Amino acid sequence: MSLDIYTWDAYDLYSYAVRIIPVRCFSCGKVIGNLWDSYLELLAAGVDEGDALDRLQLKRYCCRRMVLTHVDLIEKLLMYNPLSRDR
Repeated sequence: MSLDIYTWDAYDLYSYAVRIIPVRCFSCGKVIGNLWDSYLELLAAGVDEGDALDRLQLKRYCCRRMVLTHVDLIEKLLMYNPLSRDR
């Protein structure tokens, strides 16, 4: 899925809107939810995890833990969504 939202269909918009990414670090409260897409783009470009976190300026180990250990379950949850049954 490209990041150009004007080319998305209704399914893509819905799945983007219901993402389950933590907005803040549970330990220190730093906002990290806006970094998830950038992190995935860096990983797709072949950057390893540690360097990607450094480029995103995540220095605290609690914030790095939040990004590294996040499991995106939205695809599994969307299997039970009526919008995804048509696909």
